Amino acid sequence: MTGPRVAVVVPVYRNAETLEALAARLAAALDGRSWRLRFVVDGSPDCSARVAGDLAARDPRIAATVLTANVGQHRALYAGLAAEPDADAWVCLDADLQDPPEAVPVLLDRLSAGDVEAVFAGRRGVYTSPLRRLTGSVHRLLATRLTGVPPDAGAFLAIGPRVREAVLSASAPSIVLAVGLAGRPLTSVPVSRERRAVGDSAWTSRARLGQSVRSLGWAVRHRRH
Repeated sequence: MTGPRVAVVVPVYRNAETLEALAARLAAALDGRSWRLRFVVDGSPDCSARVAGDLAARDPRIAATVLTANVGQHRALYAGLAAEPDADAWVCLDADLQDPPEAVPVLLDRLSAGDVEAVFAGRRGVYTSPLRRLTGSVHRLLATRLTGVPPDAGAFLAIGPRVREAVLSASAPSIVLAVGLAGRPLTSVPVSRERRAVGDSAWTSRARLGQSVRSLGWAVRHRRH
């Protein structure tokens, strides 16, 4: 194995049908690297916990954290990051395969260049509804103005140790905003997203809108202090 130790954190909600493919694609993408994959099952009502547990039982590089209550994407990511202290780099991505595992080495290679401490997978491709694209664009524009994150940033990203520490201590409602407010150099690289083949979105449009409003309100209050 070569390179830094990598911990990949994946929040899971109604993603039972994609977990096995995600684990297989990630293992192929990270072949030759030292890696761990942690699924954080976010109170999912389907059999995601069982599937994640089966994968963990078959591969010692895979672990599963099962939350009894649904806490949302970002809190699930925080739980996963906290549960993986023994790494040199951390990657967050969704479980529905819209974030392609094959792009993880691209983020890690850019992070290893040493001039930045966080790398976002810049959103490319048409993979969501027009309404969600519109609301997402507005949210990202405001987030960019408030925190300096790239306008194409989302929760598919790679971070180094100092950014992870800052994120875990920030208690922000959004990991994206927490990374932006960490005060460390960051960038994005373009990554084409894929349409969801199977399964449900981890969060409904209403939940995502609520998350955006809470996140931006938190960022405004943080800047005032």
